[in-house]
Amino acid sequence: MRLTFLLLLCLLPLASHAQLASPNEQGLSYGHVHLNVTDIDTHRQIWADHFNGVPIERGGLRGIRLPNMVILFSEQAASAGSRETVMDHFGVKVRNIQKWIDQWIAAGYEMGPVFTGAEGQTNAYVTLPDGVYVELQEDQGLHEEITGYHVHFYSPRSEQLLNWYTEVFDLEVRPRGSIAHTSNVPGMNLSFSHSNNERLPTQGTAIDHIGFEVENLEAFCEALAAKGIEFDVPYREIESIGLAIAFITDPQGVRIEFTEGLVDY
Repeated sequence: MRLTFLLLLCLLPLASHAQLASPNEQGLSYGHVHLNVTDIDTHRQIWADHFNGVPIERGGLRGIRLPNMVILFSEQAASAGSRETVMDHFGVKVRNIQKWIDQWIAAGYEMGPVFTGAEGQTNAYVTLPDGVYVELQEDQGLHEEITGYHVHFYSPRSEQLLNWYTEVFDLEVRPRGSIAHTSNVPGMNLSFSHSNNERLPTQGTAIDHIGFEVENLEAFCEALAAKGIEFDVPYREIESIGLAIAFITDPQGVRIEFTEGLVDY
């Protein structure tokens, strides 16, 4: 019995690793980013080797699981890199950024700028194949080596876009360090910054869309429709991948997927 108990203790960290955050009162938590890439295997290897990602696959849907988020892939050439779009980049926290940088450079990948970020920590940018821009932020207090942290919108109308997200999803404005225009859903910060130039919508680009996981998605979609939100893809269940889904597009062209069931991946 003691051996069995010890084995269970060893398995507990594995069972809790890379889970999505618990939902808020609206049943909402952060779910995923979905990337268009020319070689899924290359991207999954990068995320497994350098970001401690756990490969997942179900019904032909392939991705990587991290604490607080999932990254899903479609194998198709992106029409533009993420820096050309409203969804400029997404960010992760790492416990030891210099260790991460050393391993990244040793593998032959190019580093972007290393700098002090909005919260006073060491940050760095990297561009993955196909123009996927990713920000890293050091946080020595992390329990994990790495965790999903934020998605960052850039638009000439960034404040209006923030207001749309807070109103539609019943969120509060909460600054993140020196970035005043941000909000949070469980598992992810939503940051909004001003762009002097118009940005492309996301569909077909490197970061095709972002995703929120929702409890009782059908009722959630009905509530959004009552607010006047129009759906690109209405609520539907896809048995082959074990998900219920729906799609909308925000006012600046960021495609949003809602899922129910991603938490089980």
